[in-house]
Parts: sequence; structure tokens; C-alpha cells
Amino acid sequence: MATSVGMLSVISAPLSRKELATPKYVTPLPRNVHMQVKCMSKEVENNDSPVSQLTSPPAKKISPKFIDVMGFAGPAPERINGRLAMVGFVTAMAVEISKGQDIFTQISNGGFQWFLWTSILLSIASLIPFLKGIGPGAAEDKAMTPDAELWNGRFAMLGLVALAITEYIKGGSLV
Repeated sequence: MATSVGMLSVISAPLSRKELATPKYVTPLPRNVHMQVKCMSKEVENNDSPVSQLTSPPAKKISPKFIDVMGFAGPAPERINGRLAMVGFVTAMAVEISKGQDIFTQISNGGFQWFLWTSILLSIASLIPFLKGIGPGAAEDKAMTPDAELWNGRFAMLGLVALAITEYIKGGSLV
């Protein structure tokens, strides 16, 4: 309470232009202070070739055990869910635009079987490289990075949930 009263008195007090330009609580720094900044690089242990220093590190090998791949911190669960969400969001929007059906009608009119088979197919296709020990980012591409895939999958998951909630609240299709 005392702080808010003190702040009100400071805020409500009329200030002149000179008082605004010279702060009372800040100690002025001395002028013409000369500062020198030196930058030094670390010694490189292997000076054989500069090209070897510029190459990226090899792709991280992951454990090919199913428990490690599908574990809580494993690489597969979020990628598989993201891939399924990307396919599901695009499919749901395409059917909604072409037929005018909301997502709940799509699921009840045979969409669940399509979802089940697509989930099985994409999960197996996504697990095969992980179980072989090949991690994400093994094939390096500048546009399609593993991080971009994760973020696209996250946004697709959010979009699918937002679409379902919006259609439920609205009581019909979005379009």
C-alpha cells in the first residue's frame, strides 16, 4: 500500500522538462571514458585443414531400441503425432471445404477407419528409420529441417484442436 501511494505521488506530481531530462536516482557516468575490447579466438587442436573445421557434425545416432525410440524423451512420439496432425488437419479442411461437413460428421461418416489405417501406416513408416538407428536430420536440407517439421506438427496439432473446438461451439462446419 505504501509503495502504491508513493508511486501515485511521483506519477501525479507535475514535472518540468528540466526535471525529466536530469534523473535524480541515477548516478551520472564520467564522460570520455576509454574502453578497450579485445577479441581472441581459441587455439584449434587440429590445424590440418580449414575445411574440416567448417563441416557440420555427423548426424546424431540414436538407440535402435523400441523403448528408447518411443520413450517420453524419445524422438518418435512427437514426430509421429505431428505428422498425423499435419495429414489430419489438411484432410479435415479439404473435406470441409469440398463437402461442407464438420470434423465430427467426417469422423462419424467413415472417417474413423481412414484415420485408423493412416495412423498405422504413418506410424510404421516413421518408426522404421528410428529403429534402424537413423535420427532426424540425417539427410540435411536447408528448407526442411527437423525443427521445422516439429514446429509444423505442433501448429497442426493446435490447429486440429482449435478446429474441433470452434466447430463444437459454433454447432456446424467452419466454412
